[in-house]
Amino acid sequence: MKNQKHLFQLPEDIHYLNGAYMSPLLRSVEEIGIEALIRKRNPTNIQPKDFFENAEILKSNFGKLVNCQAKQVAIIPAASYGLSTAVNNLPIDNGNTALVVSDEFPSGYYAIEKWCRDNHKSLQTIKAPETLERRGEKWNNAILEAINDDTAVVLMSTIHWTDGTLFDLAEIGKKCKEHDAIFILDGTQSVGALPIDVEACQIDALICAGYKWLMGPYSIGLAYYSECFNNGIPLEETWVNRSNAQNFSGLTNYVDDYAPGAGRYNVGEYGNFILLPMMNAAVEQILEWKTENIQSYCHKLTQPLIAFLRENGYWVEEDEFRAKHLFGFLLPPAISQETLLQKLQENKIYVSVRGKAIRFSAHLYNTEEDIAMLIRTLGEV
Repeated sequence: MKNQKHLFQLPEDIHYLNGAYMSPLLRSVEEIGIEALIRKRNPTNIQPKDFFENAEILKSNFGKLVNCQAKQVAIIPAASYGLSTAVNNLPIDNGNTALVVSDEFPSGYYAIEKWCRDNHKSLQTIKAPETLERRGEKWNNAILEAINDDTAVVLMSTIHWTDGTLFDLAEIGKKCKEHDAIFILDGTQSVGALPIDVEACQIDALICAGYKWLMGPYSIGLAYYSECFNNGIPLEETWVNRSNAQNFSGLTNYVDDYAPGAGRYNVGEYGNFILLPMMNAAVEQILEWKTENIQSYCHKLTQPLIAFLRENGYWVEEDEFRAKHLFGFLLPPAISQETLLQKLQENKIYVSVRGKAIRFSAHLYNTEEDIAMLIRTLGEV
């Protein structure tokens, strides 16, 4: 895979290593967004079919990305919306404990914590090991060991959002099914950059904000819900999710049934004439690139950085349990985080701080020069 920086419009003098915060827009996504905005000048250009057709194309493309049927995909405005939808439709008679990992992203934590309070369930946090040696392996083993017949649901991210720890989703999904536990994942920090298969991993719900690794605009996302959610209750009762929505002249012939599959979970006004074309253009580009190629590119690109970190007293997760597009590293005791961040800012290097970790996140727009500048700055500090 070759560098794809020419497809973006990032300033030449910055080193943007912060895709986990927000992706830059592709030129193609920006252009189609402008075209879609201009289209609204004249409403006669927007036909009733346009409320639905673009959405169906996007659902189909997302299905190709995560290996699911288009009808099991819903269009959502935010990860919190999709996570709350799944949590609100959990059965309450299949276990008394919900599992999360430590420092889970707040949107997932708040949703499952409220569900536990409302339904008198216990919330168990599987903490990251205190030791840094074989940390990822030990954390995965602790998660698997915690799943039992009393487990109602496991809610976690596909990778840890602060440091990129990889979780063995196939084994966790298998263990969940063995004990009739529901498996809910927040894929916001990996889907679009890391291969994932909802069937192979036996995932019940996969929720993704669109503005990070799916390379789309803000305020739109995508969610997969397995068939176990097909009879659930949506967060809102919008007309566009009913079975007769495409018959504009008969909308007041009220019906009880919804669109098939996960159609009931679409956000109201999901046929957004500006955001949908942008999101779809982004997903189509990812499908063309292929997520395995993105991982391979980032792996090769970051090898000099990983070597430098390990040789100079920084901690970074072992290769087997570290995402290649996103990972955190801990500073040696002698280095001040404040001093480092000041130096990074001076050199126009953009990363994030999450917990105690410096969170690094790369993509196809990053170059060897970006990595060299980061290494040089770390060396200066």
